[in-house]
Amino acid sequence: DGQKQTGDQVRERASQKTQNPRLYKVVLHNDNYTTMEFVVQVLEEVFLKNPSEAFRIMMQVHTQGQGLCGFYPYDIAETKVATVHDMARDRGFPLRASLEEE
Repeated sequence: DGQKQTGDQVRERASQKTQNPRLYKVVLHNDNYTTMEFVVQVLEEVFLKNPSEAFRIMMQVHTQGQGLCGFYPYDIAETKVATVHDMARDRGFPLRASLEEE
């Protein structure tokens, strides 16, 4: 017979574990020129924060030098940082954002 047989051996399926993607935190940094209103706008539009949460994070940026915007997979975090920089540049503000591995 032309079929190959494995005999008495049983092949086991390799178990595959699903891993959640590594998350990165996105942080806004304080400067002396960007208005508080613009920071709130960025938090609402880019990070989808409600007005009270956006205000709280903006105050954290203002008083502590930086504020946590959220945790995201790398590609999303990178896109949000680029979007913040583009919006700030378009409005003439030096607002900076960064991503840090969690």
